Amino acid sequence: MITINSYLHRNELKDLIRRSMYGNVQSGDGDLITRLVHFNQLFVSRYLHHFAGRLFRELHGSDLREERISLKGEIKDAIVRRPPYRNPRIEELIRDYEEHPGRFYRETPCQAMLFFKRQEEGENYLGSWRIKRIRRLAEKGARRIIDWIFDAIKRNAETLADERAERLCIPREYLLTSPEEMLGEFLDAEGRFIEDLQQQREIKGATDLVINDVAGVKVVLEDYEKGRIRTALNNIEHCRVVEEERHQGRYNAVNLVVRIEPPKEELIRGPLPASIHAVMASRGVAPAQAEQNFADFVLSGEEEVYLEIIVSNYQEMLESEIGRCMHEDRTIAQRLRQQYRGHLAKNVEYLMRYLFLFTLSNQGELKDLPVKLWDRYLPDYFDGVIAGLFQIPPGDF
Repeated sequence: MITINSYLHRNELKDLIRRSMYGNVQSGDGDLITRLVHFNQLFVSRYLHHFAGRLFRELHGSDLREERISLKGEIKDAIVRRPPYRNPRIEELIRDYEEHPGRFYRETPCQAMLFFKRQEEGENYLGSWRIKRIRRLAEKGARRIIDWIFDAIKRNAETLADERAERLCIPREYLLTSPEEMLGEFLDAEGRFIEDLQQQREIKGATDLVINDVAGVKVVLEDYEKGRIRTALNNIEHCRVVEEERHQGRYNAVNLVVRIEPPKEELIRGPLPASIHAVMASRGVAPAQAEQNFADFVLSGEEEVYLEIIVSNYQEMLESEIGRCMHEDRTIAQRLRQQYRGHLAKNVEYLMRYLFLFTLSNQGELKDLPVKLWDRYLPDYFDGVIAGLFQIPPGDF
């Protein structure tokens, strides 16, 4: 099912999500998913900072400044502050942003670090690293599962059509099917899929849905410089490019997926942040034990993790933040393009959000799942579920 390749112990998380889809909760799952999410988010931030710092030093030398941010507006401000060059399109984008800042999703929360190169005349923006927030991770995981379920149901519906053609003794391509019959076959196939979930029968053809971009680095390099990214990566120990994709059109950039082996012993040094201690304390884990649990978690996890690097020139980076392919607009478009919107799809969204939000609550045990994929719920019900998770009176929520 879902494999988050930026995480450690990713098979455990994959198994927990798969079991949750069948409504199968085991003792200790609450503690397990809390560690899998919080310890991984912390470890990702540490190895990503270590890796990105090394990458930007390979590209630009050592005289760099770093700035941690929590809102997308801070990235957008940094990009427009000092353009490395200007042309009519860049002038238009910056002018529009400065005149109408409220149109650019400035208040969107993010977890990121910006890198700058100090110059006598000012600072040049070099790029950033960022981690997908827990809510966005739940949303992306749900969308991947929903797309897979939709394809599985369509395949089952096609099997039903094949059976009907066989009964009529004709090739399937000669089968005349009305829209009503097609809908009926789809609903029948959907019903069989839901029954398989409810009866905990293994879904046939279940493939591994991989997410590689929980950890990401964005690098600004002009087109004539882009060959330098491979040289820089080759100079980093235990780093290998495993995938390259070139985007052309409204969005022009190179996406690289790289596999790295983070220096675990180095990255587990230093105390856990207060936020992690607070989460663990709410579950009865003392600070010293939480520190030891984190170290054990990291050292016993996989040796390699995967992250995404996006390389584009300054103007294309500007387009992706405030222009024709603004990231937030693309996210909204992805949501609107989702083909399958039935109650099963909605339940997958509810389930994934619940699992990941559970880790932010002070609930210790995951005794049962309030969302079963085979049942039907209104949004009001799930509002109440989340209110209860955070001990908010439902009426007030």
